[in-house]
Amino acid sequence: MAKLAEAESTSFVEWFRAAAPYIHAFRGKTFVLAFGGEAMLREDFVDLVYDINLLNALGVRLVLVHGVRPQVEERLAAEAQYVQGRRVTDADALEHVKDAVGSVRVDIESLLSVGLPNTPMAGADIRVASGNYVTAQPAGIVDGIDLQFTGEVRKIAVDPIRDRLNAGEIVLLSPLGYSPTGEVFNLTLEEVATHAAIALEADKLVFILDHGDTVDAKGHRINRVTAAQVTKLLRELPEGDMKLYLPHAAHACKKGVGKVHLISADVDGAVLMELFTHAGVGTMVTRQSVENLRPAKIDDVGGILSVIEPLEAEGILVRRSRERLEQEVEQFFVDELDGRIVGCVALYPFPETGAGEMACLAVAREFQRGGRGDALLTTVEEAAIELGLTQLFVLTTRTAHWFIERGFIQGQPEDLPAPRKALYNWQRRSKVLIKKLSV
Repeated sequence: MAKLAEAESTSFVEWFRAAAPYIHAFRGKTFVLAFGGEAMLREDFVDLVYDINLLNALGVRLVLVHGVRPQVEERLAAEAQYVQGRRVTDADALEHVKDAVGSVRVDIESLLSVGLPNTPMAGADIRVASGNYVTAQPAGIVDGIDLQFTGEVRKIAVDPIRDRLNAGEIVLLSPLGYSPTGEVFNLTLEEVATHAAIALEADKLVFILDHGDTVDAKGHRINRVTAAQVTKLLRELPEGDMKLYLPHAAHACKKGVGKVHLISADVDGAVLMELFTHAGVGTMVTRQSVENLRPAKIDDVGGILSVIEPLEAEGILVRRSRERLEQEVEQFFVDELDGRIVGCVALYPFPETGAGEMACLAVAREFQRGGRGDALLTTVEEAAIELGLTQLFVLTTRTAHWFIERGFIQGQPEDLPAPRKALYNWQRRSKVLIKKLSV
């Protein structure tokens, strides 16, 4: 039990330290967090409230957008009519929508007001602001059907919302909009959230998925995607919230929102894990790729060390000092993901023999199995060809099969260029693997 407790303590400390850069980065930033009415029906909804409380305590400026679809459907006597995914809202249905919005809004405000001792809300003292922050207009006639009191967002009251955020309050937006003539319109939470994030120039927009997960048609996790890739991805996705929210996520990114995150409500603590860990647990949508494979700079030495030191400790890589890395950093390429070095590789050319040594190929353990090793290998091959080299060689004690599967064949120390052969460590007895390059 003592060892288990110690392991859990170590894990917590490591996670908390790793989260520190995000805590600094997020303070004072504006996040829009959107969740459907289904979230309110979940037994673990209070856990989401706890996470919202934590974000607020860390200085994040929060705008919450809630939905009410199941609450409205429960109140309606007749089955709702939908046109292109939008509910036809007649006068009777609108009354049920207003009733549901009022009920859900009060429940959310009530949960955010809790301050009981021995709970994550102890001492929170959260203030919630809600009101007529959304101006709407009628959606009109679609496919020959009048949507009546179903509307579209016309304007977000940016300055009043920012005033509330500056006062340290959480702003709560409902899927209702008001017209200058005093009419009320039924809106979708995804439209309200997207327009709010764009108008407020939010740093992040977060959609919580109630239906489906952040996976593709084959069940593979979609970790990151650019706005330009969304159109193609949508053709392959199964029906669900992922397919519903992705177009809005792409639109928000194109209009200036920093990043959009889609996470599953079924993952406990998904908001915190997505925002405060590098790998995340959902899908992040960005305007441009946040991953960059590039030549290394002197400022990357610390990041390279963080990647290779665990492998050096296991004896997989030969130990390199910081001084040596600083001297040889121009030989390195790095894989930078969202500002963090997650992989590296070096190329040492021997132009007189037309050969080059690929060394120090490494990917941080939590980012392995994502094709990054192959990408680093390809980068070195392309760089070697540009230098006029005709073959690559690598020395390894543990990963020979990985290289053989990628076109390398086993050689002998005698096959190495004379300067490299003179430095061969006969005690380490590394295998020599060679690959011909297609020039």
